[in-house]
Formats: sequence, structure tokens, C-alpha cells
Amino acid sequence: MSMTEFVSHIDAVSCPIGQQTFDLIAPETGLRIGTIREAGEEGVAAAVASSTECFRIHRFAPAHQRIAWLQLCASAIAGAADELARLICEDVGKPIRVARVEVRRGIEFIEACAAALPQINGEVLPLDAVAPGAGHIGFTRHVPYGIVAGVTPFNAPINLLVQKAAPAIAAGNAFIGKPAPAGTRTALRLAELFIAAGLPKGMFNIVTGDRETARALAGHPGVSVVSFTGGTEAGQALARIAGAKKFLAELGSNAANVVLADARVSEAAQKIAPAAFEASGQQCISAQRILVAREIIEPFVAEFVVAAAKLRVGPAADPATDVGPMVHAGAAERVMAFCDDAMSRGARAVLAPSRTGAIVSPGIFTDVPRDARLWREEVFGPIAIVTPFDSVDEALTLANDSPFGLQGAVFTQSLAHAMRFADEFDVGALWVNEASRFRLDAYPFGGMKQSGVGREGVRYAIAEYSQVKFIGIKP
Repeated sequence: MSMTEFVSHIDAVSCPIGQQTFDLIAPETGLRIGTIREAGEEGVAAAVASSTECFRIHRFAPAHQRIAWLQLCASAIAGAADELARLICEDVGKPIRVARVEVRRGIEFIEACAAALPQINGEVLPLDAVAPGAGHIGFTRHVPYGIVAGVTPFNAPINLLVQKAAPAIAAGNAFIGKPAPAGTRTALRLAELFIAAGLPKGMFNIVTGDRETARALAGHPGVSVVSFTGGTEAGQALARIAGAKKFLAELGSNAANVVLADARVSEAAQKIAPAAFEASGQQCISAQRILVAREIIEPFVAEFVVAAAKLRVGPAADPATDVGPMVHAGAAERVMAFCDDAMSRGARAVLAPSRTGAIVSPGIFTDVPRDARLWREEVFGPIAIVTPFDSVDEALTLANDSPFGLQGAVFTQSLAHAMRFADEFDVGALWVNEASRFRLDAYPFGGMKQSGVGREGVRYAIAEYSQVKFIGIKP
């Protein structure tokens, strides 16, 4: 592979398969980093053949061996942490401080999968609960599917890749990743590091490209599980292509953060601001719709604006930067179009965003009508809207007024209110007195409604990438 062409990493070597190429552009400078080769059907076929052979050889690898492989991968990332953080910063535009946090999280997640693997147990079944079962023994065990394909977005090129690969490998599968173009260099570097650390060839293959390669990977009959993170429309398209195979998806979001009248206003504002704006709001659970009890909305907005204004907007390479460039100038243009749409419908900017190239500064809007794109769609940028409500009933109605239901938040000092939101707020995960972007890898993470199917999070993900097999014995 030349210094400027990025090609698939299959069977432990770089494979320049595919004819079409497209440019990889640095978001901050707009300059060309290199070209990416579209692997397409040919590249996917080669990766599946490699992973199939790997699975044939290692499908019965004992748990201690899989634990050792994961530990080697975690150590490999740790040894190249600074390099990987720089790649994320350069290719995605994520502020370097946040990129370093992502790398550390990737290491910790792989280590957590290794630690959780011995806890993935089968069970003995009481077959004698019915007369024909008397004298029989029955038990279950978790077995791998074979090949797991992971299609990942740009915004967390290490975290979202290892969130799929580590539990898939822990469960005994081989893994093929198809990163978003902006995550390509990071994914290829991980493949090189893992092979050098001792992961068997074919266990972690990377195919490069964009939609054509993603479609080929999802539809290949040799792939048993497809795990996708990205937009709802793209996820639905891949699910149709995948057909009758297991399909896991973390899709769109429009996270509501509810601040009830009894909340600690200052604390809520200070927690929601970074959840809305850090990393340019390019997180699936970034705070977008902030619903606030009318009696406290004025002090909340005042505190929220101050907290947002304190965030440092600047170059991604500056360790002090909180809000850097978006993934490309087109994304910044799209975000500003959302704002223009809201303003044309009567919205008011209490903190007006500004755009310079791919950088968009934090924006806060009030009086946003429910037919505006900022209310209905996922902005995926550093923009938040604040809307009042007059009762808990209304707050729940507004919070659930979305086709999405990934993760939400409610700020309250009332246990009764917290439990009501736990019952009636239609999200896959709810935080009380933490903002919607707060996430720990130990709990099950995934969406309701159009936000997806399946769950990530250490042992929950390992279970998703495993099949339950029953064994019955008549002694």
C-alpha cells in the first residue's frame, strides 16, 4: 500500500482489491490525505474466504485462548495510543483531548470483554418438569455464529469498531469490519496492530470503501451476523439486503433531556451543555431537545448559555478545544440548513451558531415549532433546542414525540417522577440526573422504535454474537 492509497487488510496483508477510488479529505484543512480503494464484491469475497478459513481453524478455541487474544489486542492499542488519537483527530476532526479519551475507552472495553467472557454461562434445564423428560439431562451453551460483519460510522472510529469486534471475537467468531471512509486509516492501523500482536490472520479483516462495499458485505451469504451503526435510512437498506440473518443496529437518535421543576438547575445546565456540543455534537446520544419546566426555564436558559459559551471552539489538535471541526464542510452546511429552517418557522436563537469551514460553534434555539427539522430529525451537530412544558404529562408527551428512542435523560429530585419516566419514556436507556450522552460500557445499550435493534455493552454484546445451543442426553 502506498502512502496515499488505503486498501483492504485481509488475511494479515494489504490487499489492493477493487477498481474505484475516492478521496479521503482532512476536515479541518480540506486537503486530500489520500485515496480509498472501494473493495466492492471482490474484496468482500476475499475477506469472507479468509474469515471462513480462520473460523474453521479456531472455532473451538477455548475461552482462555480468546481471552489471551483480546488482552493482546488491548495491549497493542495501548502501545500505539498517541498515534491512533492523532489519526482520529486528523481524519474525523475530533478534538485531540476527546480522541485520547476514545482510545483509552477502546482499551478498557476490550479488557472488559476479556474479563466478562468467563461469565457467559449456559444452564442446566429441569427436563423432569414434565413426565417425558424424567431421566433426561438437558443443558445449554453459547456457540459462535461464524462470521460477524461490522459496518461502522465515522464519529468514533476506534470505539464503535471494537464495540463490535471485541465481543464478536470473545464469542468465538471471526470479524470483518467496514469502517466509514473517515475511519479508514484508524481501522487499518488497528488491523496491523492486532496481527502484529498475535491475533490469528483472518480473525480481524478490514474492507475499505463506502456504500457499495457495505452492501456487498451485508448481503454475502457467508456472513452470519451484520452489526451496523449509523443512520436509520441506511440501516433499513442494509437490513433488507442482509435478509434472513441476524441484524443488529444502532440507528438514529434525537435525544430528549428533561429538566423538571424540582431539578438542580445549574447542575442540569452544566451537564447538558457538553452533552450537546462537545465533539461538535456528532454523537448518537448528544443532547438535542432540552425540555424544561416553564417555571425554571429562564434561569435554566441563562445557565445553559453560559455553560455553552465556556466551551472552547478551535482547532482539533489543540488539547484545550472542546468543539472542533465537523467531519467535513458538507456536514457543517447541513447543520446550518437545519438552523435556517427553524428560524424561518419562527425559532429564536439565544446563542447563535456561526460557521467557519467545517467548524460550527454551539447554537441554542427556543420557540422551535414541532414541524421544524430541528425538532423532528437528528441534527448530528452542535445545536440544541430548549422547549418549555407545564406538567409532567406534557413533558413525557414531548419527550416521546420522536420516531427515535435511543437514550434519554431526566433531571429531578423526585423518586416518583424518576420512576414514572423509567416506565413511560420510550428509550432503550434512561439516565436520571446525568445527561443523555453519559454512557458506560457495562450496561445494555441500544434503541427502541427507529433507533435500532439489539444491544451493545460487554457481556450483552457477547451474548448477541452467540447462539444458544441445547444439548439433551438420555444416560
